[in-house]
Amino acid sequence: MGRARDNITGDLFEVPIAPAPVGGSMQCAEEVCAVLSEAITKSGLSRFAIAARMSELLGREITKAQIDAWTAESKNEWRFPFEYAAAFEVACDCINLQELLARKRGTRILVGEEALLAEMGRIDREERELRERKLQLRDRIKMGKRK
Repeated sequence: MGRARDNITGDLFEVPIAPAPVGGSMQCAEEVCAVLSEAITKSGLSRFAIAARMSELLGREITKAQIDAWTAESKNEWRFPFEYAAAFEVACDCINLQELLARKRGTRILVGEEALLAEMGRIDREERELRERKLQLRDRIKMGKRK
């Protein structure tokens, strides 16, 4: 019997493609609201608890009302400040905002073992390239001795 298929983890070898940077393509107010809401829901924490943790991390008061405004698409005048992103992700134990930015820029966020596997792949590639270069140099040296 084979391994169960993992439908959650993305393909480590799939190369992300940046969307074409056309007018309006970087507008993501609605997506930010949705990502914040999703992170809050998945965290299982109350908005009060998230606000308290963010306040502690930022050294300034964050309220439930602010979080409510940041997640309401109808509140156009209230936008989530980028400077709060790290504190929000820590409070919710997520990387949702990083992933949104990565999608917008055609990049990928690697965490934990994924990052280690990617680094191992990079090292393997460099070792192959060095071996090939070494063989090329040996061949040139041999050719020089034949003359």
